[in-house]
Amino acid sequence: MVIKHHEWNTADTFTSLRIVSSIFLLFFSLSSPWFFVIYTFAGLTDVLDGFIARKTGKTSEFGAKLDSISDLIFYFVMLVRIFPVLLKILPKVIWFITAGIIVLRFSSYVVAAVKFRCFASLHTWLNKLTGFAVFLLPYILLTKYTVEYSMAVCVLGFLASAEELFIHLAAKEYKPQKKSILPFSHR
Repeated sequence: MVIKHHEWNTADTFTSLRIVSSIFLLFFSLSSPWFFVIYTFAGLTDVLDGFIARKTGKTSEFGAKLDSISDLIFYFVMLVRIFPVLLKILPKVIWFITAGIIVLRFSSYVVAAVKFRCFASLHTWLNKLTGFAVFLLPYILLTKYTVEYSMAVCVLGFLASAEELFIHLAAKEYKPQKKSILPFSHR
Protein backbone atom coordinates (compact mmCIF):
# COMPACT_ATOMS: atom_id res chain seq x y z
CA MET A 1 0.00 0.00 0.00
CA VAL A 2 1.34 3.41 -1.02
CA ILE A 3 0.80 6.23 1.44
CA LYS A 4 0.30 9.58 -0.24
CA HIS A 5 2.08 12.56 1.25
CA HIS A 6 -0.25 15.46 1.93
CA GLU A 7 0.99 19.04 1.90
CA TRP A 8 -0.81 21.27 4.36
CA ASN A 9 -2.59 24.09 2.54
CA THR A 10 -4.78 27.14 3.09
CA ALA A 11 -7.99 25.12 2.86
CA ASP A 12 -6.75 22.79 5.61
CA THR A 13 -6.00 25.86 7.75
CA PHE A 14 -9.57 27.14 7.32
CA THR A 15 -10.93 23.71 8.25
CA SER A 16 -8.72 23.67 11.35
CA LEU A 17 -9.92 27.14 12.30
CA ARG A 18 -13.46 25.73 12.30
CA ILE A 19 -12.37 23.08 14.80
CA VAL A 20 -10.76 25.70 17.06
CA SER A 21 -13.67 28.14 16.80
CA SER A 22 -16.14 25.32 17.50
CA ILE A 23 -14.33 24.56 20.73
CA PHE A 24 -14.34 28.26 21.69
CA LEU A 25 -18.14 28.26 21.37
CA LEU A 26 -18.28 26.10 24.48
CA PHE A 27 -17.16 29.10 26.55
CA PHE A 28 -19.78 31.67 25.46
CA SER A 29 -23.44 32.00 26.31
CA LEU A 30 -25.94 31.59 23.45
CA SER A 31 -27.09 35.13 24.17
CA SER A 32 -23.58 36.57 23.93
CA PRO A 33 -22.67 38.61 20.86
CA TRP A 34 -19.30 36.82 20.91
CA PHE A 35 -21.07 33.50 20.49
CA PHE A 36 -22.64 34.74 17.25
CA VAL A 37 -19.40 36.33 16.01
CA ILE A 38 -17.45 33.09 16.54
CA TYR A 39 -20.36 31.00 15.28
CA THR A 40 -20.60 33.04 12.07
CA PHE A 41 -16.81 32.79 11.62
CA ALA A 42 -17.01 28.99 11.98
CA GLY A 43 -19.73 28.93 9.32
CA LEU A 44 -17.67 31.06 6.95
CA THR A 45 -14.67 28.74 7.34
CA ASP A 46 -16.93 25.84 6.38
CA VAL A 47 -17.86 27.58 3.14
CA LEU A 48 -14.38 28.88 2.40
CA ASP A 49 -12.33 25.72 2.96
CA GLY A 50 -13.97 23.80 0.13
CA PHE A 51 -14.09 26.84 -2.15
CA ILE A 52 -10.38 27.53 -1.60
CA ALA A 53 -9.45 23.87 -2.08
CA ARG A 54 -11.28 23.72 -5.42
CA LYS A 55 -9.99 27.10 -6.66
CA THR A 56 -6.37 26.29 -5.82
CA GLY A 57 -6.56 22.69 -7.03
CA LYS A 58 -5.76 21.43 -3.53
CA THR A 59 -8.73 19.12 -3.02
CA SER A 60 -7.64 15.92 -1.36
CA GLU A 61 -8.93 12.91 0.46
CA PHE A 62 -7.17 14.22 3.58
CA GLY A 63 -8.94 17.58 3.25
CA ALA A 64 -12.33 15.90 2.78
CA LYS A 65 -11.77 13.76 5.89
CA LEU A 66 -10.55 16.75 7.91
CA ASP A 67 -13.68 18.63 6.78
CA SER A 68 -15.92 15.75 7.89
CA ILE A 69 -14.15 15.57 11.26
CA SER A 70 -14.49 19.34 11.63
CA ASP A 71 -18.20 19.10 10.84
CA LEU A 72 -18.66 16.36 13.44
CA ILE A 73 -16.88 18.45 16.10
CA PHE A 74 -18.93 21.51 15.18
CA TYR A 75 -22.19 19.54 15.39
CA PHE A 76 -21.15 17.95 18.68
CA VAL A 77 -20.47 21.39 20.17
CA MET A 78 -23.79 22.64 18.83
CA LEU A 79 -25.50 19.64 20.41
CA VAL A 80 -23.94 20.52 23.76
CA ARG A 81 -24.76 24.23 23.45
CA ILE A 82 -28.15 24.25 21.73
CA PHE A 83 -29.71 20.91 22.75
CA PRO A 84 -30.69 22.06 26.25
CA VAL A 85 -32.49 25.10 24.81
CA LEU A 86 -34.24 23.10 22.09
CA LEU A 87 -35.26 20.44 24.61
CA LYS A 88 -37.35 23.07 26.40
CA ILE A 89 -38.90 24.47 23.20
CA LEU A 90 -39.50 21.64 20.72
CA PRO A 91 -42.36 19.12 20.89
CA LYS A 92 -41.60 15.42 21.39
CA VAL A 93 -42.52 14.51 17.81
CA ILE A 94 -39.51 16.45 16.52
CA TRP A 95 -37.25 14.51 18.89
CA PHE A 96 -38.64 11.18 17.64
CA ILE A 97 -38.04 12.27 14.04
CA THR A 98 -34.53 13.42 14.97
CA ALA A 99 -33.81 10.03 16.57
CA GLY A 100 -34.94 8.33 13.35
CA ILE A 101 -32.66 10.58 11.30
CA ILE A 102 -29.72 9.73 13.56
CA VAL A 103 -30.41 6.00 13.14
CA LEU A 104 -30.62 6.46 9.37
CA ARG A 105 -27.38 8.48 9.30
CA PHE A 106 -25.60 5.95 11.51
CA SER A 107 -26.84 3.14 9.21
CA SER A 108 -25.30 4.96 6.27
CA TYR A 109 -21.94 5.15 8.09
CA VAL A 110 -22.11 1.46 9.00
CA VAL A 111 -22.98 0.41 5.43
CA ALA A 112 -20.06 2.46 4.09
CA ALA A 113 -17.68 1.11 6.74
CA VAL A 114 -18.59 -2.49 5.96
CA LYS A 115 -18.82 -2.10 2.20
CA PHE A 116 -15.90 0.28 1.55
CA ARG A 117 -13.84 -0.31 4.71
CA CYS A 118 -13.62 3.39 5.50
CA PHE A 119 -15.48 6.20 7.20
CA ALA A 120 -17.60 7.75 4.48
CA SER A 121 -19.58 10.94 4.82
CA LEU A 122 -20.64 12.36 1.47
CA HIS A 123 -20.88 16.06 0.72
CA THR A 124 -24.09 15.77 -1.29
CA TRP A 125 -26.21 18.79 -2.19
CA LEU A 126 -28.88 17.67 0.28
CA ASN A 127 -26.27 17.22 3.03
CA LYS A 128 -24.96 20.73 2.31
CA LEU A 129 -28.47 22.19 2.35
CA THR A 130 -29.24 20.40 5.61
CA GLY A 131 -25.97 21.61 7.11
CA PHE A 132 -26.82 25.19 6.16
CA ALA A 133 -30.32 24.84 7.60
CA VAL A 134 -28.92 23.43 10.85
CA PHE A 135 -26.33 26.22 10.89
CA LEU A 136 -29.11 28.84 10.85
CA LEU A 137 -30.82 27.31 13.89
CA PRO A 138 -29.20 29.54 16.58
CA TYR A 139 -30.33 32.62 14.64
CA ILE A 140 -33.85 31.17 14.31
CA LEU A 141 -33.94 30.68 18.09
CA LEU A 142 -34.16 34.45 18.28
CA THR A 143 -37.54 34.34 16.46
CA LYS A 144 -40.95 32.79 17.16
CA TYR A 145 -40.59 30.23 14.32
CA THR A 146 -38.26 27.75 16.01
CA VAL A 147 -40.72 24.82 15.97
CA GLU A 148 -41.77 25.23 12.33
CA TYR A 149 -38.21 25.76 11.21
CA SER A 150 -37.00 22.73 13.17
CA MET A 151 -39.63 20.54 11.48
CA ALA A 152 -38.44 21.73 8.05
CA VAL A 153 -34.85 20.92 9.06
CA CYS A 154 -36.00 17.43 10.08
CA VAL A 155 -37.53 16.86 6.64
CA LEU A 156 -34.29 17.97 4.97
CA GLY A 157 -32.19 15.86 7.34
CA PHE A 158 -34.29 12.79 6.64
CA LEU A 159 -34.03 13.25 2.86
CA ALA A 160 -30.27 13.87 3.04
CA SER A 161 -29.64 10.84 5.26
CA ALA A 162 -31.83 8.58 3.13
CA GLU A 163 -30.08 9.77 -0.03
CA GLU A 164 -26.63 9.10 1.41
CA LEU A 165 -27.67 5.62 2.58
CA PHE A 166 -29.10 4.86 -0.87
CA ILE A 167 -25.90 6.07 -2.57
CA HIS A 168 -23.78 3.79 -0.37
CA LEU A 169 -26.09 0.82 -0.91
CA ALA A 170 -26.18 1.28 -4.70
CA ALA A 171 -22.48 2.01 -5.23
CA LYS A 172 -20.01 -0.66 -6.21
CA GLU A 173 -17.12 1.50 -4.98
CA TYR A 174 -16.77 4.52 -2.71
CA LYS A 175 -17.15 7.78 -4.62
CA PRO A 176 -16.47 10.59 -2.16
CA GLN A 177 -17.32 13.29 -4.72
CA LYS A 178 -20.86 12.00 -5.39
CA LYS A 179 -23.24 14.96 -5.08
CA SER A 180 -26.68 13.39 -5.53
CA ILE A 181 -28.65 10.31 -6.55
CA LEU A 182 -30.13 12.38 -9.37
CA PRO A 183 -28.93 11.47 -12.88
CA PHE A 184 -27.57 14.94 -13.65
CA SER A 185 -25.07 14.57 -10.79
CA HIS A 186 -21.77 14.04 -12.63
CA ARG A 187 -19.67 12.56 -9.85
